Amino acid sequence: MGFNPTTYKQTTRQQWQDYAAGWHAWAPLLEEWLGAATDRMLELAAVSAGDDVLDVAAGAGGQSIAAARRVGPTGSVLATDLSPAILDHAAQAASAAGVTNVYTRELDGEAIDELSPGSFDAAISRVGLIYFPDRPRALRGIRRALRDGGRFATISYSSAGANEFFSIPVSIIRERAGLPAPAPEQPGPFSLADTELVRSEFTGAGFTDVNVELLDAPVRLPSAAECVRFERESFGALHQMLGSLEPTEQDDVWAEIEQRLEQFETADGFVGPCELVVIGATR
Repeated sequence: MGFNPTTYKQTTRQQWQDYAAGWHAWAPLLEEWLGAATDRMLELAAVSAGDDVLDVAAGAGGQSIAAARRVGPTGSVLATDLSPAILDHAAQAASAAGVTNVYTRELDGEAIDELSPGSFDAAISRVGLIYFPDRPRALRGIRRALRDGGRFATISYSSAGANEFFSIPVSIIRERAGLPAPAPEQPGPFSLADTELVRSEFTGAGFTDVNVELLDAPVRLPSAAECVRFERESFGALHQMLGSLEPTEQDDVWAEIEQRLEQFETADGFVGPCELVVIGATR
């Protein structure tokens, strides 16, 4: 059976509904791990005081809060996501942080054209754009939502080889579950690793001044076992991939993943290889 984008998005939404609490629970790690890249994303989006910012595929909202602090009380951040459950966590996190200018709206990232054109000074998306089946449509919608001269910036993963903290578990699960490799045009964690593809898609959507940067962002945890716990509790896609296996088989897979990840344990703890792509462009 070929790739079905409608089914894919339905499955993705349910994954985030099911694992929203787990993702939120790991927020301190997420902000430590992705903090430098988030700061660079906000710089490339030129987020500044008084701006109205659109956050696409906002997830639990750590970057929404960071953006809200930059824009201050005269600005605002609209956090959108396919999953209402994870947006609930984003709203709760903003409230707990004392941030009052973050608003949430359930919205498919490929349906940003539902928003009024020219409504935002800047747009951001942290590790979300890679999962859109129709990225050209999403990019056109984001561009449409920006005012003239507005900036969009996003974070994604680079190649599988540079992100073994995640690509090793994915490859083991694919092999053990008998899953085929995704087609090159399908969405997935490494679908924006090709910088020439990035430039082509952004310029094709009408963006200019496309800037692409690579940023080393290792995942630091006490041990490989703790990395496995992080992935088991917060990465719903991995559980979906394991769905055809019996519980005991799934446990065996996780044990194999932990064993393979132990190669990244050092005297200072687990240091999982991760390289991010930070992209910025102008409307």
